Amino acid sequence: MDQNIKTLQQWIDESSSIVFFGGAGVSTESGIPDFRSVDGLYNQSYAYPPETILSHSFFLQNPEEFYRFYREKMLIQGAKPNAAHLKLAELERAGKLKAVVTQNIDGLHQAAGSKVVYELHGSTLRNYCMNCKKKYPIDFLLETTGVPRCPACGGIVRPDVVLYEEGLDGDVISGAVHAIQKADMLIIGGTSLVVYPAAGLINYYGGRKLVLINKSVTGMDSRADLAIHAPIGEVFSQITVG
Repeated sequence: MDQNIKTLQQWIDESSSIVFFGGAGVSTESGIPDFRSVDGLYNQSYAYPPETILSHSFFLQNPEEFYRFYREKMLIQGAKPNAAHLKLAELERAGKLKAVVTQNIDGLHQAAGSKVVYELHGSTLRNYCMNCKKKYPIDFLLETTGVPRCPACGGIVRPDVVLYEEGLDGDVISGAVHAIQKADMLIIGGTSLVVYPAAGLINYYGGRKLVLINKSVTGMDSRADLAIHAPIGEVFSQITVG
């Protein structure tokens, strides 16, 4: 076993209040693409970059184009939790992991069995009418075309996800901050830590076991007590839960 994996295993064994902070790289092994690292695929089909389409102002001004992109690229059907999701849920059941803080919107942590999940950017599984606030499941968006309208009042049904230009939910942020502050180990995985304010949350961790697991080098590697450059599912599949 690689020495870094041995160190990770030892630290997990010694810890009782672990928090995991994850990004898109956690879900890519489940077949969910990270749109930040796409090639020209989007440029062939869309006149705007993903960050523009997934912004609050674009949603209001071009709802038809927003929903075309959203249904095609953001609603991934049939995705299943991978080794990372499953191991994190196992660590929570063992009483070691206290919370998952995620930038992902796919609900795979909950699908794997995790109970305490702070979804910084919301979830594609939830939708609501902007007018009457009636809630709708993901199937509602998949079964409609164009701009989805609430059958009850005719209002636009929007995803319960945080778009660019929108603020994060205060309760979710405070819960995540509290968990990170109390952690005796913080594992960061599958994120390049460039999306703020989410990436700034790691500044609330004051412990000595800061672990970074990412396929590529990040600007935060120098701050980590342990940095592992490998796919996160591959790393977690080598960890045993005592």
